[in-house]
Amino acid sequence: MTPAAIVSKLWNFCNVLRDDGMSYGDYVEQLTYLLFLKMADERTKPPYNQPSSVPAEWAWPNLIKKDGDELFDHYRHTLENLGNEKGLLGLIFTKSQNKFQDPAKLRRLIVDLIDKENWSVMSADVKGDAYEGLLEKNAQDTKSGAGQYFTPRPLIQAMVDAVAPKPGETICDPACGTGGFLLAAQDYIVQHHPHMTKDELKQLKEGTFQGCELVQSTARLCAMNLMLHGIGGNGSRLPLTVGDSLAADPGDRYDIILTNPPFGKKSSTTIVAEDGRVAKEKEIIERDDFWATTSNKQLNFIQHVKTLLKQNGRAAVVVPDNVLFEGGAGETIRRKLLHECNVHTLLRLPTGLFYAQGVKANVLFFDRKPASETPWTKKLWIYDLRTNMHFTLKTNALGRSDLDEFVTLYHAGNLRQRATTWSEDSPSGRWRCYDYADLIARDKASLDLFWLKDDSLEDSDNLPEPSLLAAEIVADLEAALEQFRLIAEDLGESELES
Repeated sequence: MTPAAIVSKLWNFCNVLRDDGMSYGDYVEQLTYLLFLKMADERTKPPYNQPSSVPAEWAWPNLIKKDGDELFDHYRHTLENLGNEKGLLGLIFTKSQNKFQDPAKLRRLIVDLIDKENWSVMSADVKGDAYEGLLEKNAQDTKSGAGQYFTPRPLIQAMVDAVAPKPGETICDPACGTGGFLLAAQDYIVQHHPHMTKDELKQLKEGTFQGCELVQSTARLCAMNLMLHGIGGNGSRLPLTVGDSLAADPGDRYDIILTNPPFGKKSSTTIVAEDGRVAKEKEIIERDDFWATTSNKQLNFIQHVKTLLKQNGRAAVVVPDNVLFEGGAGETIRRKLLHECNVHTLLRLPTGLFYAQGVKANVLFFDRKPASETPWTKKLWIYDLRTNMHFTLKTNALGRSDLDEFVTLYHAGNLRQRATTWSEDSPSGRWRCYDYADLIARDKASLDLFWLKDDSLEDSDNLPEPSLLAAEIVADLEAALEQFRLIAEDLGESELES
């Protein structure tokens, strides 16, 4: 059965469950528990004959032979007991709950939909892609909030294509969500290096990837996603940590960082950096490796990514516009980053890409470099995919082909071969560069640079469709409201402190 057919089969059943009040997110989570139990049982049989990590009392054979209220009680006790286990079992089942309302529907999912497939004999591509399909459908259910953990796959693929990972390189996503960047990097390496040795393949599965995710329920989905794609060896250990990435320097260093940190300004903790300033918050964390203290999570993630990189390691990070122009700590961090790293590329993203509304974002590409008295950044190349570009999640979604020109002009093999498509004679070119001296001389060292004329401002005949205009207005209003909320929170905290 194809991934699309499996997704369709499993997803159609969710429509039945929605009548019982189960959300898409709840459904995918229940599937995660049951798929894990089914595959754990499959691995105990020929040709695998592996010992099960699941205690016999809570294993699949005991679950499938029960029905009615007995099934309900047994399923609830299964989730509770496995949640107390250590390792992978604990990661997937911690705080798990039965969200079914009708024992008959739970029974149907177990017997008719999951038990009838042999998931272990499916290739990692088939079952992994099927699960990815479910996660994407879940992300489209914006009311559940799941979309904030889901980066559009065409954008992920383009970022990975630009960074071009190789066998033997270590790859980390410190805000990994459901694992999209790690899986896309794995796909890239396999496709571009088809003749890897047995040792290289083992290293790819067991020693290449590391993720960190703060939200337990999202980490659960990520763990299952990685396991279904064959990452983590035999499944006894998954390269995933549940916790706050920003809490401390983990000590590990990586060749590549690919990440889309969560949007939103406020951090749940306060970072005290080398500048010594402290913002009042409930919890204070000292980070000597940070250049500046700020409650802006994205600015803190930029500093964290710099720390995680090996010398000459390369990073691609999704950042909102405010990271490019915000003053204070933002200016300090940009100046330090331009000096200590080679900040060589900025991709300006169009609106309408993310499930979180009101987001104007970019991708910042930089390489960490050794200490130097002279700045490492010589030129910043910018590709503007935003001006006069209009995308929506449903009617005009971003495709990988929309990023083909950027990836080609990026020149992953040799950045020195880059050539601008913009000139005074070709003012519509989307690709141009700025020298370090020009960047550092700008007010607050702002990297918020653009040069293309907005056609809609020049000629009313070029206005986008009314539906696109309305969507952009809504997005701008929601972004403004979010900023006002943050200001209100800060004012409230100031009054409490005084």
